[in-house]
Amino acid sequence: MKKVIALFVLVFTVSFAAQAQDKMMKDAPKKITLEQTKGEFTQKQITVSAGTYVFEIDNNNVGHKVGFVLVQKGKDVSNPENHIKTAYVTAAVENNTTGRSNPTTLAKGEYVYFCPLNPTSTDNTLIVK
Repeated sequence: MKKVIALFVLVFTVSFAAQAQDKMMKDAPKKITLEQTKGEFTQKQITVSAGTYVFEIDNNNVGHKVGFVLVQKGKDVSNPENHIKTAYVTAAVENNTTGRSNPTTLAKGEYVYFCPLNPTSTDNTLIVK
C-alpha cells in the first residue's frame, strides 16, 4: 500500500509541476525586437496579437544613446502623460547594444512608437489584433 501511495504522490507531483511549467510558458511575455539606426527605426509597422510583451531595442550604430516611447494612436505624443511608461526601456540604450522594457500589456488597437533621443518619425505603427 505504501508503494501505491508513493507512486500516486510521485505521479501527482510530476503532473502538477508540468502544468505549472506550461502555465508559466503561456504567461511569459513575448518579445518585440525593434532596431534603430541613425534617425529611424528599421521596422516602420509591425502587427502582433493582444498580450504581454517586452520591447527589445537594438541601437545599431546610432552614435549615441537611444530610447523608446509607445503611445496609443491619436493621442498627443509630445505629452508624457500619454506615454505607456512600462514600454520605456529600463535605461537609455548605449551605442551598439540592446535594451529592454518592462513587460507591457497591449490591448487591441493601434499605437505609434518613436525615439526622443534619436529623433525618429512618429509614423511608426504597432497594430495589435
